[in-house]
Amino acid sequence: MPLLIVNASETRELLPMPDCVAVMERAMRAVSCGTVVMPGREVTPLQGGGHLFVMPGALSEDGTLGAKILSELPANPGAGRPAVQGFVTLFDALTGAPAALLDGVEITRLRTAAASALATRELARGDANSHGIMGAGAQAAAHMEAVSCVRSIREVRIWARDPDKARRFVASHRDKTDAELVPVNDPADAAACDIVSTVTGATSPVLQGDWLRPGCHVNLVGAHRPDYREIDSTGMARAALFVDSREAALKEAGDLLLPLSEGLVTAEHIRGEIGEVLSGDAQGRVGGGQVTAYKSLGLAAQDLFAAVFVIEAARAAGKGRTVEFP
Repeated sequence: MPLLIVNASETRELLPMPDCVAVMERAMRAVSCGTVVMPGREVTPLQGGGHLFVMPGALSEDGTLGAKILSELPANPGAGRPAVQGFVTLFDALTGAPAALLDGVEITRLRTAAASALATRELARGDANSHGIMGAGAQAAAHMEAVSCVRSIREVRIWARDPDKARRFVASHRDKTDAELVPVNDPADAAACDIVSTVTGATSPVLQGDWLRPGCHVNLVGAHRPDYREIDSTGMARAALFVDSREAALKEAGDLLLPLSEGLVTAEHIRGEIGEVLSGDAQGRVGGGQVTAYKSLGLAAQDLFAAVFVIEAARAAGKGRTVEFP
């Protein structure tokens, strides 16, 4: 059977960020209405501190079957190799045969930022025009682009634990945004924005709740383990919390689970899933002074919806490479 292979550069071309935001809306609606089967993220610890991630799923609406498989090896960058590598694979719904293979890192980069942009569109104030980004890696660039698709951003502030990295990010990305792009040395300056996105590898808080402006919106993206968090307990308790998946958040989101263990919040602190906000089953922002937060963990549904969009676009445009498999 023919297997269509789409690489990272083709994926970027075929999945522009505005389209990816629209695809994430479909994905999050499907998650919240129960038309996606997702058994959860399987994480296998590896020697040397690495991990193997497997995220399978199936879409009821069209029978799509697939999975994302990523390796994370922290020692790789020291040898000039990417820390994270992998793929998304789709299977034929009728025969079960492998039908497509896509670059998993690029799918993850795009859909993660697009999902945050979707949450920002639904939860941030309409007049929000400043964006503080904590982190200076691939997700910082993707979030800078994605959030600008849903709000008229005039200023982007970049903070990183290594100030030189923030300055290098600004120098290399200044021509990629119409907003004023500035590095900041104090994380409180990044937090003093209408929209704040945390896209770090931190295991303990980099964002203090006392720094947040009334009426701001926060995207919590980097921490994806029950013992990791990017925001402190004060910030979590202060915010009206929305999630991509309630079930996943109560299993994996240290940003929520740690203050929950401290007795500062309860499971009911989750106001709703983004899909529920979209459908009207949960109320989003209430008033201009409310602090809202979106906890992103990343879901197989997001990968599958994005992969289907890319494969359909590749077939229509004659992109990708087809091989016979097996």
